[in-house]
Amino acid sequence: MILGKLFKSIFGGGRAVARTSEELTEPFEYKEFTIQAAPLITGSRFRTAGYISGDFEGEVRRVHFIRADQHAELQAAIDHSQSKARQIIDEVGPKLLEKKQL
Repeated sequence: MILGKLFKSIFGGGRAVARTSEELTEPFEYKEFTIQAAPLITGSRFRTAGYISGDFEGEVRRVHFIRADQHAELQAAIDHSQSKARQIIDEVGPKLLEKKQL
């Protein structure tokens, strides 16, 4: 067991732990929706992700989106996450709030 853990740590085995950076970003309004960029941090890379919130049948719904795009810089990931959220809103519209994750 211990030897297996040692080899995994040396050779990069196992899953990378992703954590969110949502506490670093401020939400903003776009076309009656609220967008909050929340790139996922995996090792030294930042993955495009965030939340889109809006009113759905009288209640506020929050939908999480994650994309495969990765960035070396946090600010690039935030900018791309915000851009991707706008694109999702433009393409899907209010129907996106019917889902929990995109």
